Amino acid sequence: MKSLITSFLEYLSLEKKYSKHTITAYKTDLVAFKKFCETEYDIKKLQEVNYAIVRSWIVNLVNQGISNRSINRKATSLKSFYTFLQKTAQINSNPLTKHKTLKVEKKVQVPFSVKEVEEVLSLIDLEKDFVSIRNKLILELFYSTGIRRIELVNIKESDINFSNKTIKILGKRNKERFVPLLESVLKTLREYLELKKQYTSLEDVLFITEKGNKIYETLVYRIINTYFSKVSSKVKKSPHILRHSFATHLLNEGADLNSVKELLGHSSLASTQVYTHNSLDAIKKVYNQAHPRSNKK
Repeated sequence: MKSLITSFLEYLSLEKKYSKHTITAYKTDLVAFKKFCETEYDIKKLQEVNYAIVRSWIVNLVNQGISNRSINRKATSLKSFYTFLQKTAQINSNPLTKHKTLKVEKKVQVPFSVKEVEEVLSLIDLEKDFVSIRNKLILELFYSTGIRRIELVNIKESDINFSNKTIKILGKRNKERFVPLLESVLKTLREYLELKKQYTSLEDVLFITEKGNKIYETLVYRIINTYFSKVSSKVKKSPHILRHSFATHLLNEGADLNSVKELLGHSSLASTQVYTHNSLDAIKKVYNQAHPRSNKK
C-alpha cells in the first residue's frame, strides 16, 4: 500500500505537473516533518497531527537557525500536503488553515545595467572558439528572452523556428510559451549550431559541454558568474539577475506589464510586479519630463 507522502508526490507529478526539482523539495520537507513527529511525539500517522505539533516543528526550525524564508517554504509544502489529504477525504480539516507565514525581509534584486551587459558581450566577442560562441549564445538568450536557467538547459534544437524568429520554451508545470528572437541572437544561433556538429549529433538538446553532453545548471551559473565578475561589482551575479535585468530594462523602455508577464512565463501579474520597483527611477524621469507642472525647465 502506498504511503500518504508517495500518493501526494504522484499527485503533484501527474496532475499538477510540478517539476522533478519541486517534487524533490516537497518530499524532503515532508519526510523531515514525519521524522520530527515520530521522534518528538511518537506519532506515526500524519493524519493525527494538529497545529500545536506543526507550531512546535516551526519553533524547532527557528532554533536551528533556518531562515524564515526557508521555513515558509517548508510550511507551504506541509499545507499543500494536508490540503491534498482533505480533498481525498483522509482528514476532516487542514491543521495549517490558520497558519500565518513568518515575516521575511524583502531582498532587493539589483539588475545589471545595460552597460554591464554590453561590456560582457564585447568581452565574449573577442573569442571565436566553440565554448565562447556557446557562452555568448547563452548570455544573449538570457538577456533577450528572460528565460529561467532550467528552461535554457532543456531547450531543444527543434524548439527554434528560424522562419518565425521564435523559440518555444517549456516553463513551469510544462506550460509552453513562444518568445521572439532578435536577429542578432539568430545569427549567433546559426554560428553555434554549425560548430556544435563537430562535437555531437544530438539534436534533442541545444546546449552541450565540450564533451558533447547536455549542459547542466551549475555550469550555466558558473558561466554567467565568471563573465559578469569581470565587469560588475554587484554582490549577486547569476542567470536570475540576467532574467531580472531583461524585465527591468523592458519596463524602463516602456513595455507594458502584461507583455513582460507573458514573456517571463509568469502565471500572475503579482509575480511580474516585483520588477517594477527597479523601474521607478525611469518612470520618475519620464514623469518629470512630461508633466506640465514639473521643474524640468
